[in-house]
Amino acid sequence: MNKRQCTCPADETLQLISGRWKVPILWELFGGKRRFSELRRLLGDACGQKVLTQQLREMERDGLVRRKIYAQVPPKVEYSLTPAGKSLKPVVDAMVRWAAGKRR
Repeated sequence: MNKRQCTCPADETLQLISGRWKVPILWELFGGKRRFSELRRLLGDACGQKVLTQQLREMERDGLVRRKIYAQVPPKVEYSLTPAGKSLKPVVDAMVRWAAGKRR
């Protein structure tokens, strides 16, 4: 996370979820555990492998996402939300409601 002086308490939240794909990743993970390939498919071709990997790593570093590696061949990696990540659901839901109301 970028360490800059926050002028508003909400700024910390915005720093955690800033990034083109972080909110869509959260949205998909609110539905439960997802494998990397499943996330790529759900997010579409616009989100490349490198970008998705980078966004997931940042979210893992910031304590929003948990990464579980299964020792098997082929390797299996699952992503899920931590309690901190799950606590963002009302924030994302509010963003969805705001966007829906704005379209009217």
